[in-house]
Amino acid sequence: RCLVLVALLSLAHGYTILDKFNGRIVGGEDTTIEQHPYQVSIWIVEEQVHFCGGSLISENLVLSAAHCLLGFEPSELRVRLGSTNSTNGGILAEIARIKTHPGFSAATAMNDIALLRLAQPVAQTNSIRYIELADEVPPTGTPAVVSGWGLRCSYCLKTPVTLQTIDLEIVTRADCASDTYKYGEQIKETMVCAYALKKDACDGDSGGPLVAEGKLIGAVSWSKGCAKKDYPGVYASIPELRQWISSAIEELAGDVSYL
Repeated sequence: RCLVLVALLSLAHGYTILDKFNGRIVGGEDTTIEQHPYQVSIWIVEEQVHFCGGSLISENLVLSAAHCLLGFEPSELRVRLGSTNSTNGGILAEIARIKTHPGFSAATAMNDIALLRLAQPVAQTNSIRYIELADEVPPTGTPAVVSGWGLRCSYCLKTPVTLQTIDLEIVTRADCASDTYKYGEQIKETMVCAYALKKDACDGDSGGPLVAEGKLIGAVSWSKGCAKKDYPGVYASIPELRQWISSAIEELAGDVSYL
């Protein structure tokens, strides 16, 4: 059902590279929202199903992937915050506005970033926290973590209810495009990678957080296959997209003082 739903949504919203945009937590383990209190689940109201992740970056702003949100009206989606369980608990928040990067390309996955403004601000608790945006990408080899509720294998048909996490290492854009890996020119300037053998954020985790040194480094974007050797997971790079994020925040929230 999940794979069929993803396919139908992709067709309905005009994705041209269905295989590219995915998001499974492969090789992960159960965790709690208190360990990743910035993590949110984005829900489709009509289907009552989780389909993408995101990161809470202020009291009323969530950062996610553009490919998750194209074609949706705010009223068609909800954001669940503060819950380890993707199906219940925490706060289910309405969305007032969605803003995707105007330069997003479904053909290349460049600028795969979006912001959602919540209808009401949310207060911070031990299970709901804002995460700071990174100003620069850490060096290759820096420990990083990815979390989400995506499928746990390429052939799995059911997403986990409990939040999953995996430990990876940052791979800079230059290194990801080098001969060490097999992407080459597919890795663009708005991307960053992360890798660990037999682990990946490789349907359901798209838009979710890549975190290193306590800061948001990337949003889950795409990969080649699922935890495939020599193919790191690819993420929208927060530092490279910071200028657009800041201007979008100013437009949506009218205040960038928390950054």
